[in-house]
Amino acid sequence: MTPPPAAPAFLVSAGWEGAAILPVAGDASFRRYFRVVDGGRSAILMDAPPPHEDPRPFLAVARWLTDQGFAAPAILHEDLSQGLVLLEDFGDVRLRETVDAEPVRELGLYGSAVDLLVRLHQKDAGVEAPYDLAVYQREAALFVEWYCPAVGLEVDAAGYRDAWDAALAPLLEGHRPVTVLRDYHAENLMLIEGGDGLGLLDFQDALAGHPAYDLVSLLQDARRDVPEATETAMLERYRAATSEGEAFDVAYHVLGAQRNAKILGIFTRLWKRDGKPRYPSLCPRVWAYLERDLAHPALMPVAEWFAANVPAEKRGDPMQVAA
Repeated sequence: MTPPPAAPAFLVSAGWEGAAILPVAGDASFRRYFRVVDGGRSAILMDAPPPHEDPRPFLAVARWLTDQGFAAPAILHEDLSQGLVLLEDFGDVRLRETVDAEPVRELGLYGSAVDLLVRLHQKDAGVEAPYDLAVYQREAALFVEWYCPAVGLEVDAAGYRDAWDAALAPLLEGHRPVTVLRDYHAENLMLIEGGDGLGLLDFQDALAGHPAYDLVSLLQDARRDVPEATETAMLERYRAATSEGEAFDVAYHVLGAQRNAKILGIFTRLWKRDGKPRYPSLCPRVWAYLERDLAHPALMPVAEWFAANVPAEKRGDPMQVAA
């Protein structure tokens, strides 16, 4: 977490000469974040180094969200050639740690997160690319490309694709596309000091797709256990606010299964390709969500594929399964 060499000159051009640059976090990509402190003011420096990262999608979605009345970080300064962006600082209070420390607040804070999605889904999608069948299939394929080889499985890849075609095709019709942030979960939702509502982070991969996806991201959180009772209550809260019916429940579980299969592939790839061994330990939680989703009748073709290709002893932490 050493600041990029171009950071001091960038901060001079932004009016932050001499500010301290303190590490905050990296993430599953090449992006890194630093807190810039100058006297009583602070900001967040995003380092999105080209050619690995392109900050323009983040900037576009941030500005769209702000224009629509949502709390995305204000863009204070940018240098796209260096991949550097100076952002409003939302502080350190995330929904995740707040709920873990004060479980009594879980339903209230998750309720606020669901209400934010209700408001977001009242808006037409922005300029995002469509979340279409090709994208769903490309993401789901990460499971057979990374997880299965890592645990020593040779599987029916063509049958896997056919099963997902059968499950996903009904979702592509009959709903109005909304902005899908795609990583809408407790570690990307900030409690802004002195403000109302929740601050949004990590939305640069937004697409125009089904409204159930971000609800799944929130309630089947790969990084923290969300009790089934909370998941059920929040799903009911969303449906009551939007008058969604049975078709929404079907979409919720189908997209839950798709997302969880994708995450198992991504977490394995982060270990095998990128040298980040902490992610496989999250996979048992993801498997638990996936198996709950696969129990839905709409996922019968996918459930049958998993039953035929991935035995129970191969479902878990891929590092441990492969050992």
